[in-house]
Amino acid sequence: MATLRFRVPEDDAGARLDRVLAARPEVGSRGAAERLLAAGSVRVDGEPRPKSHRLDGGEAVVLELPDVPGPGAAPAIPGLIVYEDEYLLVVNKPAGLAVHPASSRPEPTLVDALRPYGPAGGDADRPGIVHRLDRETSGLLVVARTEDAHARLSRMVRARLLERRYLALVRGTPGSRTGRIEAPIGRDRRDRTRRSLDTPLPRAAVTHFEVLETMREHALLDVKLETGRTHQIRVHLAAIGLPVAGDATYGAAGDLGLARQFLHAARLAFDHPMTGGRVDVSSPLPADLAAALERARR
Repeated sequence: MATLRFRVPEDDAGARLDRVLAARPEVGSRGAAERLLAAGSVRVDGEPRPKSHRLDGGEAVVLELPDVPGPGAAPAIPGLIVYEDEYLLVVNKPAGLAVHPASSRPEPTLVDALRPYGPAGGDADRPGIVHRLDRETSGLLVVARTEDAHARLSRMVRARLLERRYLALVRGTPGSRTGRIEAPIGRDRRDRTRRSLDTPLPRAAVTHFEVLETMREHALLDVKLETGRTHQIRVHLAAIGLPVAGDATYGAAGDLGLARQFLHAARLAFDHPMTGGRVDVSSPLPADLAAALERARR
């Protein structure tokens, strides 16, 4: 662990602490600054301060820089890259790996694993990232390798031009072979770690599903996202009485012996933002979900 000491320049009087830290080359970004502050690694005149603390100029700052994983420090992931060209990557994210760094989780992420492949565009903390998957959801993501590709892919995501299909095993029996769930979601009114329909800040959300197979207590669904809200599939399916198997947050924890939700981004299709050619990639179920599906069938 290295210790950095500096005095806040007088020109930075009135600036927020996190912004001043982010400007230091040893820190490099707002996200990295927030992680250091959350870990208690920053002292201003000997005292910890929140990220929004306004500086007067001239304060003595002591910053402990931990030994964090550097570029490419995430473990090698077999089969990570499933499509690659000079403009973009399509990657197969395993469950248990966050897409990008968060102040609450100082651990290797998908972004770390992708650094050798040259992702580019967007925030410095999450280069190339234009959409994401929950930490415990596996499957396909597209990642930009140039600034232009990132800008175009971001516009495509906003315009809903990426076809994203998921396999979800739910507990219960759907009332129809196909369905469309249209229900705004947002942060839950009482629990900010959850998303729900009971929210003070609803955002439009639409999910489509088709039943692929029914079993005694479960059903396998092909789910298509029209919008891409956080936890959207899990919240919408739980709201119609079909919680995702293994989902500890929205209602079927430990089902079929699963250690995570049975949700896999199985297909990603779109027109290439630079060449116009069609990109259509599929990913088979990972071993833990395939085994759970067999248990459900039995």
